[in-house]
This record gives sequence, C-alpha cells and structure tokens, in this order.
Amino acid sequence: MSGRIILADPRGFCAGVDRAILTVRTILSSGSHGDGGSGLPPVYVRRQIVHNRHVVEDLAEQGAVFVDELDEIPQEAAEAGVPVVFSAHGVSPAVQEEARRRGMNVIDATCPLVSKVHREVLRFVREGYDIVYIGHHGHDEAMGVIGEAPDRVHLIDGVEDVSSLSFPESQRLVLLTQTTLSVDETIDVVRALRARFPWIEEPPSSDICYATQNRQNAVKQVAQRSDCVVIVGSSNSSNSVRLMEVAQQELPSGGRAYRIDDASELSQRWFEGANVVGVSSGASVPEELVEGVVSTLGRWGFTDIDHAGDIKETMHFVMPSQLRGGRRGSSRSGDWRRSERS
Repeated sequence: MSGRIILADPRGFCAGVDRAILTVRTILSSGSHGDGGSGLPPVYVRRQIVHNRHVVEDLAEQGAVFVDELDEIPQEAAEAGVPVVFSAHGVSPAVQEEARRRGMNVIDATCPLVSKVHREVLRFVREGYDIVYIGHHGHDEAMGVIGEAPDRVHLIDGVEDVSSLSFPESQRLVLLTQTTLSVDETIDVVRALRARFPWIEEPPSSDICYATQNRQNAVKQVAQRSDCVVIVGSSNSSNSVRLMEVAQQELPSGGRAYRIDDASELSQRWFEGANVVGVSSGASVPEELVEGVVSTLGRWGFTDIDHAGDIKETMHFVMPSQLRGGRRGSSRSGDWRRSERS
C-alpha cells in the first residue's frame, strides 16, 4: 500500500508576492537598462523582494542586484535612471526621502495591503491617535510602518510586551497589525490590550492579509489528516514559519512539522512509520519547489495525492503604474509617491 500526500489549497504565491516578483522580472525582460559598457546592472532591489531565498537567487542570476540600503547604489546609477525597486514589505518615509533626494528612478513593489496600513498610520496620527502595532521586531514590514511615525507607533511582539505600554485614558488609541499575522496569532495580544486599555479602537477593516489567513486555515485541515507535515519556505519568512507552528499544533500526538527551503533538505527518516504526509508552502514560495518535494516523497513511496482546503483565491493586484501596459516610465521618486500613495 502506498503512502499518501495531502496538498494544502491554497498555498504558495499570494497576489502581493506575485506582483512584486513580476515587477522585477518585467524590468529585467525590458532590456532598457543593461550593461551597455557602463557596468551598471539592469535593476537594483532594496532588500529581498520577497522573503524566499530561491526567488532572490533566481532574480540575481538574471541580473538584479540586491542591496540592504540605498547608499550601496552608486550615484551614477541614479543619474542613469537605473530602476530601484522597493520590496513587497514596504519602506519608511526616510527611505523614500533618500531616494527622492538622490533622484532615483523608484518603482514601488510594496504589497497594496501593506500600503493600506501605511495610509492608516498617517490618517490616525493626523486625527490625534497613538497606534499600538502588533508585529515582529526587525521585520521589514514592521520597520516600514513604524517609520511613518516613530514617536506615535508602538510595536509589541506578544502578550508580554503589553505591560510595557502606558497611556492616559485621554489618549486616543488604535490597534493595527502586521499583515502577515493571522487572527489566531494576534487574538491573545488583542485580548490583553483590551483588558489594559478598554478604550482602544480597531481599524474599520482587518489588516490581516487574506492569504495569511487562508493558508493557515488550509494547513489546519491538512495537519488534522496527516501523520507529519512539510512546509516549504525560507527561515526569514514570517508566514512560512507560522505555517509550521500552526501545523504542529494541529497534528495528532507524536506528529512533527518541518520547514524546509526545498526538497534537498528532506530527510527520509522523518517519514518512518508515516502513512500520510501533509505539504504546504508560504506565500512567497514558487510552486516548483513544492513539486520538488512531492516528487521526492513519491520516490519514497508517497504516491497517492489528495487535497485539503476549499478556498479559491482570485485576488489580483495591478502592476506599479510605471510598468502598466508594458511601459516603464522615467519618473523619479518625487512622482511615484504621489501616484502610488494618494
């Protein structure tokens, strides 16, 4: 009798990730900027475009140059109009201002759901609120959001951080969250905040990313029917790590969940005695990496394939304005912020 694989649906790329990767690929394929004897690359990308090692390595092989900060980009590249892409996680106003000051040709690939949170911060600050922001310390998305108003946005990473906050009842408060956190992940923190600050308000609509919640719901169904679960995703991917944690919580006693970057990290001993293996992937993971895992498991006797999850995602985000219609504009950073963030 062969073993069985249960694939989670949905899994893999979300609309924001797909948009960000396609942004860089479109620039690379346009051929408008190449070496041309100048020694300049076709595109620079600030930080990892998405949190997946394979995606970044693939784009780098095609010519994209990834930098941690804008000061790593030579001024001659800015003067030549080499595109600079901001990652899906968003950036702070300080980064935007540096790009504008240097005259960089910025193309903003920030996920629209992240941009929504940035706009909410600005609106609430204008209305006199302090903002309690649930997110992960050091995460690119959190750093960008906090940068909108560092003295008014207060980051907490868990229930234990709530006691460090202190506000008078006269201070208007609102709660916002990092998009890659699920409702389950934030519920205890929200309860603690409501107990300490009963007057705290929530935004008109949830900041939780639809893709984060959908993937966690699907992996719960998978884990409940599996002996062990494999999550494909990089270690710096918040949603991939959380998928592994969710799977571990839902597995029957003795079951294990594993996170891997690709099939090369699989160990056959993980599946000794297992009849059913669940498989899912984070929102920044290409499907071919999942296919590699399925292929390897098939060679080890897991040849039957089933699916779990009943949500079909149809969300689609349009490309950044400079790339729509296959055209890449020559606008500088002073223009894109008005058009993309208005």
